[in-house]
Amino acid sequence: MKKFSQLNMPAPTKGFEGNKIKIKKILDREIAVHAFTLGDSKVFTEKGSCKCLCLQISIDGEMHVVFTSASGLIEVIQQIPESGFPFTTTIIEENDRYIFS
Repeated sequence: MKKFSQLNMPAPTKGFEGNKIKIKKILDREIAVHAFTLGDSKVFTEKGSCKCLCLQISIDGEMHVVFTSASGLIEVIQQIPESGFPFTTTIIEENDRYIFS
């Protein structure tokens, strides 16, 4: 019988660190965005994009994770090249939409 180590399974990707924080708690505050993932939403299916954006951020030197289905944030962050991370920004609410400013 084979050992698990002989199966050449890749190591799992490193997850984001820090406590989950609601987007409303970081509105209008400067944050640093370190990384993101985008996947199908398990929660945001009634409104929004049915996609879930997961942001690895830091605020006041502390790492956090933010989940959102905000289409304005999703559209923009996908256009940022990997070399553009990390970056600082402020998320604001404008016309019932969240956007980077």
